Amino acid sequence: MTTGSRYRFDTLIVGAANRLAVAAARAVAEAPGSVYNPLFIYGSSGLGKTHLLAAVGTHARQLAPELEVEYASFDDFVEQFHAAVSGGEMETFRRRWIAVDVLLVDDVQFLTGRRELQSELLRLFNTLQGTGKQIVLTSDRPPQEIADVDERLISRLSGGLIVDIGAPDYETRLAILRAACTERGMQVPGDVLETLARLELPNVRELHGALNRVVAEQQLEGKLVASRDVWALVGGKGPQPSAAEDDGEASEYASFLSDIANAVAASVDPWKTRLAEAIAYWRGEGFRTGVLERAMQLPNAPDVQGLLDTFASAVDHLRQLERQASAADPLLAGHEVFRDPERVGDSEALLDRALAGDTPPPAPDPALVRATFEVAGSNQLAVRAADAVVAEPGARYSPLVMHGPTGTGKSHLLHAVGNALLASGARRVACVNAATFAEELIGALQEGTVHRWRARYRAVDALLLDDVHALAGKERTQEEFFHLFNELHGQGRQIVLTSGVAPRDLGGLEERLRSRFEGGLVVSIQPPERALREALFARWFGSHGVPADAELLRYLGERPAANAREVLGTAKRLREAAQQAGVPLGVGFAMETLEPPRRTSLAVPRPSGGIDAFLLNEEKVVWDWPDVTGRLIEELR
Repeated sequence: MTTGSRYRFDTLIVGAANRLAVAAARAVAEAPGSVYNPLFIYGSSGLGKTHLLAAVGTHARQLAPELEVEYASFDDFVEQFHAAVSGGEMETFRRRWIAVDVLLVDDVQFLTGRRELQSELLRLFNTLQGTGKQIVLTSDRPPQEIADVDERLISRLSGGLIVDIGAPDYETRLAILRAACTERGMQVPGDVLETLARLELPNVRELHGALNRVVAEQQLEGKLVASRDVWALVGGKGPQPSAAEDDGEASEYASFLSDIANAVAASVDPWKTRLAEAIAYWRGEGFRTGVLERAMQLPNAPDVQGLLDTFASAVDHLRQLERQASAADPLLAGHEVFRDPERVGDSEALLDRALAGDTPPPAPDPALVRATFEVAGSNQLAVRAADAVVAEPGARYSPLVMHGPTGTGKSHLLHAVGNALLASGARRVACVNAATFAEELIGALQEGTVHRWRARYRAVDALLLDDVHALAGKERTQEEFFHLFNELHGQGRQIVLTSGVAPRDLGGLEERLRSRFEGGLVVSIQPPERALREALFARWFGSHGVPADAELLRYLGERPAANAREVLGTAKRLREAAQQAGVPLGVGFAMETLEPPRRTSLAVPRPSGGIDAFLLNEEKVVWDWPDVTGRLIEELR
């Protein structure tokens, strides 16, 4: 089981909306296969279904370590099924899943339309239930509302207990916020937490996102946020283990080693007994245990717990590498290099070779770096959040969503984050526009290489998606991005997004994605204020060798601009105009260039004198220049 240890019953806040689901889940974990089989939990996105599902597995393993517990998102299950079909390994696939004692499958609403997979699941469920194995499933809707599913499978899914999880009430939301503050060591005033709890946020994920926003603001300002400021800040509403090739032989061998360990336990040091049990277990899982066997030969006890933890971490890493490699090349599934914790480096190299045939995901533009990004009040919070992401990728703000009007520097800051992550040691950072992301998927669909397209993005250390609003209305792209988001987020990878508007205002975006975006930190970048406009002009002129005195910069900074792009466009226009005129760039020249003359039609009435009547007709206009005494007559041609 690869879900995080933080997903436990004791870290889950229980309220009226989830009490029945939690009680049923705990009963299943304490007596797998005996009650509520299958247990089907449904509810909207962000309400804790995945947490509860993982808690079942964690608790079951704590009570009975010998149990084979397997957690899988439905997307993972689908990928493994397709890999087995393409590789002719269906019998191995079936043996693996039939050996599971507790099967936990997330997001089964994606069963829709997958007829071959439905038949395989029906066969698997029948086998597991027939042998007393436990099945727990989650979905965003009850079984009967999952469209285009075999009635036999619907009947099987509905044959146990179906429970729902609803939105938490005020008291539960407040308890969740307090628990989050305690867990993360955050100092937030009690009245602020109460105000946050009163917001009509649709799920727990967005509640955490609102708390992130408050904490980020406190860090920026260096002082605690007051409850009266909460509304403005957050914009709330309202007052696998894999089976060995021969399971029977592996089980007998593991039992044999276990018997030996038990027989000599009385005459062998306790630490050697622990290592012998670990060796038996991991050999039964199909992994080489040379490092543990060598430790058994030491004259004195090593740090046994540290050694076992390191070994287990290496195994988890190998499993992740194998999943990524087999997605790129199904023939790599089960490769021996992924069975030796002492060959992690070789496994990573094999993964790199598997991905080498693909075009790597787009990287950040090396010209857009943090050092050239001007910081002011309009973007300061976004910059602080971006710096925090670089300092602790995947740990604090993931996803980080930066939104604002076009040309305010979102893309520059996004690429700057990507370049900083690469400089800090990240191996693969994907920085791609959402429209390009969608076009890549369409190309992969046409060429039949979707599995390779997925693999190149799932192998990244950080995903930076620009203009995420371009995903609106693209159903297949949103589905792929949803699974990619879950994969990367579940592995602690960093995700940064930009958008023209806040996630809650994005039209054409599925609610499950909107909820995940809101669950991170959402910050805005506003149009540049005077100080930032002045700094942008100064930087551009300086980088292009154009002398600009303080008076000119002050004048230009006071001129309104919708965004940074408009500021830079004005600077370029002034330089070109000064070069053509052959004059130095000063305030007077800038005023003449940027402030157009007043254009007056002379058709009616005609002045009685001052200008020859021949010049004054319906085809002529007079330009009045405010700073020049005189008029320019222009004939319209």
